Amino acid sequence: MTIYAALLRGINVGGNNKIKMADLRKLLEETGLRRVQTYIQSGNVVFEADESTPESLERQIEEGIRQAFGMSISVLVRTGEEFKRIVEESPFQAETLGEGDSIHINLLTVAPAQEVLEKLPDLPLGDDEYRLIGRELYMLLRQSILESNVPKKFQKLLPQTSRNLKTMVKLYEMVRAME
Repeated sequence: MTIYAALLRGINVGGNNKIKMADLRKLLEETGLRRVQTYIQSGNVVFEADESTPESLERQIEEGIRQAFGMSISVLVRTGEEFKRIVEESPFQAETLGEGDSIHINLLTVAPAQEVLEKLPDLPLGDDEYRLIGRELYMLLRQSILESNVPKKFQKLLPQTSRNLKTMVKLYEMVRAME
């Protein structure tokens, strides 16, 4: 058995793509996933499954949601070990945050090729910072995520979903508790 974390993109945001977490848990259990736990309403799930690839689990969850709820939702899955690395190796730490600062981590479907990175728009970033490490984009924002150019720079790079550091740490704690 392997522990996984799944992040669903764009559910329960602005009244769109509404899925109750109890319904999502039930659906995932019916598809064969075990020890399914959710965290807040934005589609964060930790579960256990037989040895599988994250990509096959993404397809399984996406298809289950499509059949049960009639929605086309992107899902990004990482193993518990990958999730541990993502949080523990973050180049930005909560202890360094000033008033109004925030840290967000975007999970991408794949690491972008150099040719893709060269086509990114050249936007002024102000005091905001980012680090792209493999399939994760770490952002240290000195202003609201809605006002920052960092997410705008990367939003069309590849399919991705974003969570703040607090959510990522909580999911990491849930993964560790299942070990």
